[in-house]
Amino acid sequence: MTRLLVASRNAKKLAELRRVLDGAGVSGLQLLSLADVPPYDEAPETGATFEENALAKARDGFAATGIACVADDSGLTVDALNGMPGVLSARWAGTHGDDGANNRLLLAQLADVPAARRGAAFVSACALVDGADETVVRGVWAGAIARVPSGVGGFGYDPIFIPEGSSRSAAELSPAEKDAASHRGRALALLVPALRALL
Repeated sequence: MTRLLVASRNAKKLAELRRVLDGAGVSGLQLLSLADVPPYDEAPETGATFEENALAKARDGFAATGIACVADDSGLTVDALNGMPGVLSARWAGTHGDDGANNRLLLAQLADVPAARRGAAFVSACALVDGADETVVRGVWAGAIARVPSGVGGFGYDPIFIPEGSSRSAAELSPAEKDAASHRGRALALLVPALRALL
C-alpha cells in the first residue's frame, strides 16, 4: 500500500477522493488525513490564488511527513462580486468555516441582484507534492446563486449554488451526481494520472 496524505481534516473530502480513485480504478493508495499524522505547523492561507494556497499546503504536508501529499484550495467566485469571495470563501463572514453565516452574508450582498447577473462558479485547485514532483490542476463548476438555500447535503455554499443546467442546488444532489460534475471532482479526475504514478 502506498500512503498518500490528504492535507485536510474534512472526512467528506477524503471520501470524495476515495470515490474518484475507485471510479478511475486506482487501488493501492492508503489515504491519510491530517488526523492520522503528528501535528505540524501549517502555513496560513495567504496566497492570492487557489493554486498558490493548494501548493503551499501540499508542500507543508510533504515536508513535515515525507509522505506524498495532496491538498486542495477551493471556493466560490461570484460574477456580481468581481470574483469574490474567492480565496476568502471559508471565512467570508469573518469566522472560518461558519457555513450558515457565509451563506447568509452572500445572499444579503446579492439581495438586489437580478437573475441574469447571479452567475457564479465553484473553483478547486488541487496540488500533489512528492519531493521535487509537483502537479497542480484546476476544476471549475459553473452555475448561479439561488435566492434562498435548499437541500441538506454537501457543505459550504452548496445550498445556495445551482449548477448550470440543473434546477436543484448542489446540496440536493447525490454524492455520485456531485462527484461527476463538481469542481473538486473535476480537479481530482485531472490529478488521477499523477496519483497513479505514485504506485
